[in-house]
Amino acid sequence: LTASLILHTSLIPLTRAVMAVPKSSFSELYTSACTEHQVQTNPHILEVLETTPLTGRNITLNLSGRKWQTSVQKLDDKDAFVLSKCLRNSRLVAGLDVSYNHITDEGVKHLADLLRVGKCEVSPSRHMRPDVQPPLVLLQGGCLSCLRLSGNKIGDSGAMLLAGTLQGNKSLMELELSACDLGIQSIITFANALKSNHNAPLRGLQPIAAQRPRARCLQEYWVVHVSNMLMANSSLLELHLGMTGMADTGVERLAEGLKQNRSLRYLDLQHNGVSCSGAAHLAEVLKRNPTLDIVDLSFNRIEDAGAVYLSKVLSSPRCRLRALSVRWNNIRTEGLLALAQAVKVNSGLTHINIWGNHLEEPVCQAFQELIFSGRLLREQTDVTAYEMDNQVCLAEVRNTLKQLQ
Repeated sequence: LTASLILHTSLIPLTRAVMAVPKSSFSELYTSACTEHQVQTNPHILEVLETTPLTGRNITLNLSGRKWQTSVQKLDDKDAFVLSKCLRNSRLVAGLDVSYNHITDEGVKHLADLLRVGKCEVSPSRHMRPDVQPPLVLLQGGCLSCLRLSGNKIGDSGAMLLAGTLQGNKSLMELELSACDLGIQSIITFANALKSNHNAPLRGLQPIAAQRPRARCLQEYWVVHVSNMLMANSSLLELHLGMTGMADTGVERLAEGLKQNRSLRYLDLQHNGVSCSGAAHLAEVLKRNPTLDIVDLSFNRIEDAGAVYLSKVLSSPRCRLRALSVRWNNIRTEGLLALAQAVKVNSGLTHINIWGNHLEEPVCQAFQELIFSGRLLREQTDVTAYEMDNQVCLAEVRNTLKQLQ
């Protein structure tokens, strides 16, 4: 399983009346905090604090260690400690991205404090549908609406500590914890927290490390907890369960919760072992769930039979699914033609990704027709059509379902 949340922190206690701070103030607070606690200043943090416009509300500090063009000094636990001291009572910072650094469970203890203190008004950082605008609300239990910790080795102890902060938290909306060395107990803890606090504003969850899918041997066990959470939770919009080793039995258990859930918009099951039987369970979900909007089945093995199961449901105008990815699923002509026909007859299905399957000429011709007729726009699929030696071919286009979030 994978987990994701988005977060932001604030600097040393600020007065409630302060709503705009000069650029230098946060960097000065940070420098002073480093001196007070005898921690060496991190030039990456200083640069971000000096260059981020600190006006208005809902500011996000991007302190990610994943920088493609320049090397940065990655944050460690001491940096997390100083940041928590600086940002604790801020009314400006609502999002914190500290992904891909060197923060461990010790640093998470300090960042978790930012989810427990203060009151503030925070509007959602993103939402799944353009016609759904969650209202501005008074949030309690911390002012961070978004926390990104992916790529830090926080382990189960750090993850379970964060899960504990969800009890009563009314501000956190996105949490990202993928590739964090988490295990099965972390998923269960998050699921139970979101079940008991079913009205929590958390909208995006990706709870287990992608690199270490240790849940495989206990597949039914942990999925039951997630399924039960989906039955009770009324706020979660995204659930990312990629690289968990989930197979058809797990999908069957998950489907029980999905059939009763009326909030989830985005279901991510990439890089698992879902076959045609699992696709059939998901097809039953799509018959009964009117809110599920995006399903990502990339890198599974549903093959022709699974694609046909899905296409029969997708062909119905009552199916509300807007986007589907079946990249790299060993689907051949029969299944891909069935999906092309579903796109043709159901105008509500606007996005489909098929690259990595067996794109033989009948499939190429069918998708060429969809593309050239305007039924599929360039940004709505991951293939484009061209002709070579009087034969229609498809080439890959870099479009992902993440762009729809």
